[in-house]
Amino acid sequence: MKTESLNALKIFLSTLTIAFCFFIPHYANLTIFIYPIVILFVVWLFLKYVSGETFADIFFSFKRFEIKAFWIGIIVAISLSLFFRFAWDPLINSILPSGKIDLSDFASIHNSPVNYVIILLIALFVGGFYEEIIFHGFIFTRLEKIFKGKWATSVAFILTTIIFGLYHFQQGIKGILLTAIAGAVYHALILKFNRNLWYGVFVHAFFDFIGLTLIYLGKLS
Repeated sequence: MKTESLNALKIFLSTLTIAFCFFIPHYANLTIFIYPIVILFVVWLFLKYVSGETFADIFFSFKRFEIKAFWIGIIVAISLSLFFRFAWDPLINSILPSGKIDLSDFASIHNSPVNYVIILLIALFVGGFYEEIIFHGFIFTRLEKIFKGKWATSVAFILTTIIFGLYHFQQGIKGILLTAIAGAVYHALILKFNRNLWYGVFVHAFFDFIGLTLIYLGKLS
């Protein structure tokens, strides 16, 4: 197969797989325990048989774990939570006073220790690991390969941020905007620390932990 045709096929398959990652969790009627496994398997197939890569090529490797990522994750998550509480919320509420982030998916954890712990674990593995691997690892690197050239990384970063925000459309416009900003922070940390996904995993997980804890305590609804 000619190089041009092969590249076109890879772009097509990349786009198709990105769409698969975006839509399947919302529309395939698979539980939160099942769809991450399905999508990670599809991504593994793509990496192995289409692009000839491994998960290390999309920034995730157990060998690259750094304890520093854990502590930076905590610090950045707290800082990000304070930013949204005292800077972003007043601003966006003045622009969209009638809008509200839909957090109904997490209503069951309010005053329920068992549900709270279960959701924290889900936040770690689905929010922290799964979403970072898929969005700021796989999707970002696919876009970076599609938009080759000087601005490839910048364009891929912006598009990944938009896609990550829109992926949370069920939370409403305020949820999309908040998630896009938070996602950009997760992603920026990954790139800053030599494309090490562990930094995104921890800040994402701890940011979710803070939000879920506030919901559990009745401070956020």
